[in-house]
Amino acid sequence: MANQDGLVVKGLTKTYSNKVCALNNVDLQVGPGLYGLLGPNGAGKSTLMRTLATLQLPDSGSITFQGVDAIAKPDHVRRRLGYLPQQIGAYPGVTGQELLERFSWLKGRTVRSERKREVSSLLERVNLSDAGDREVATYSGGMLRRFGIALALLGSPQFLIVDEPTAGLDPAERNRFHRILSDIAAGAIVLLSTHIVDDVENLCSRLSIISKGRVVATGTPDELTDPLKGRLWSKRYARGEPVPEDALNVFATPGGARAIVIHDTSPGEGFVVHTPTLEDAYHYMLSHSSPSEVS
Repeated sequence: MANQDGLVVKGLTKTYSNKVCALNNVDLQVGPGLYGLLGPNGAGKSTLMRTLATLQLPDSGSITFQGVDAIAKPDHVRRRLGYLPQQIGAYPGVTGQELLERFSWLKGRTVRSERKREVSSLLERVNLSDAGDREVATYSGGMLRRFGIALALLGSPQFLIVDEPTAGLDPAERNRFHRILSDIAAGAIVLLSTHIVDDVENLCSRLSIISKGRVVATGTPDELTDPLKGRLWSKRYARGEPVPEDALNVFATPGGARAIVIHDTSPGEGFVVHTPTLEDAYHYMLSHSSPSEVS
């Protein structure tokens, strides 16, 4: 992929003053479309998102966006960026409509009629048309999350970063947001950071798994699950019956639990072949800490 087509990250590192290494030699190549960054809480995803959004500097490494050095020229990214962080603040006494219009002006919409048209369209897209004249401080958690999505989409960004975007959304809101992301990704880079496997599996053609500040796997969902085909086995256990300590994953069932184990041949009586999912690959990669790339 040519640098001019997207985002290239090389050797990115970041250690905080408390000696926590949040990013450890991270490499990414992200082209137009939806790209997933999957990892548990505390893996370094938010640190990476803040760094890519030019909100903080890395200790070392490089970030190139559309062929431009984003660390040396952060304004090149900022003018083209939409960013939805994990936490969204609310100004007291300001309505959703007013706040969106202010940010639209900051994004370059200096013609009032254009600002109003954009804001009205975005409120409709995130299902907040009826709440535009309410103070943002009165919004529920789900409404505030949807409002943050509208803020991130102001100015038709070419690079959209969304950090844990479906947190606090009900299933209908989550599906609506997935459709919005898919539409945006038709003409932009969308980087989706989450610990929810379904969000990535349903949306992203390519992803990276990050753990303890390192990228431990990169590929398509099929590329990440293929090595596990024929090696996963499933068995149901009654309530109180011990499950294997080395189980890759354990799911609660009405009568007890279902365990998934990895083994080259059948582990024994009662086990059946299990078709690997991205969640299985995710747990497998997290349990094997050495970095690798599937491509």
